[in-house]
Amino acid sequence: MPDVEPGVIWTRPQRTGRGPRPAHSREEIAAAAVRVADADGLDAVSMRRIAAEIGAGTMSLYNYVPRKEDLHELMVDAVSAEYDLTAEPGDDWRANVLRLAADSRDLMRRHPWLLRLVDSTAYGFTPNAMRWIDHFLAGLEPLRVPPGTKMELLATVNATVTAYVTNELATAEHARSLPWTPEQEQAVRAAYLTDRLATGAYPHLAAVLAAASAEPVDYEAFFARAIGRVLDAFALEEPPEPASRTEA
Repeated sequence: MPDVEPGVIWTRPQRTGRGPRPAHSREEIAAAAVRVADADGLDAVSMRRIAAEIGAGTMSLYNYVPRKEDLHELMVDAVSAEYDLTAEPGDDWRANVLRLAADSRDLMRRHPWLLRLVDSTAYGFTPNAMRWIDHFLAGLEPLRVPPGTKMELLATVNATVTAYVTNELATAEHARSLPWTPEQEQAVRAAYLTDRLATGAYPHLAAVLAAASAEPVDYEAFFARAIGRVLDAFALEEPPEPASRTEA
């Protein structure tokens, strides 16, 4: 691996070094890395594997992507282009945020490896990621809070979506690993829980579960409520509307 210095890949030329016209593009390299990660996980993304995917030598790939971290950044940027930012934000800032949160959830479910990269600030300001951030902030124009608070809202929504999808994917992975059906697993655990609650050792839990609906959980509605409660907290920071002259 050649020596490299700290830097941002977007400020570097498409290919370092002298020689003929580059045979590969960053877009091609990123697309190959995303395909590998989608199929086999982020740990399968190595410089050797991606070089083989695009038909290049491993060492020559470093001329295009000096570090593995740069490769990860290209991947984040590539999938960030999947956001649909064509619709103009409406006057309802809550609706704007909920739509973008739902889009983020879908993106992370399509690319589960993204969960391991979104927590890093190193990958938060790629060109396509910045377009998404700018669109998010445009949707917050009607919210009357300081700019710093809006960035906190964005970070909190992202953290909520990430936690929600992490749980969704872990639950799905657990279900796939079972040698029996999820329904059989739930039945056994429900019987155990019922037996434990009958001892009277957990009165508060028993009361809550007794009052809970027996209907299956609507996870789409649950997600919307979770994001809505985050937004409720930020809405409280808006200053009160000034009284009109008539009211005064």
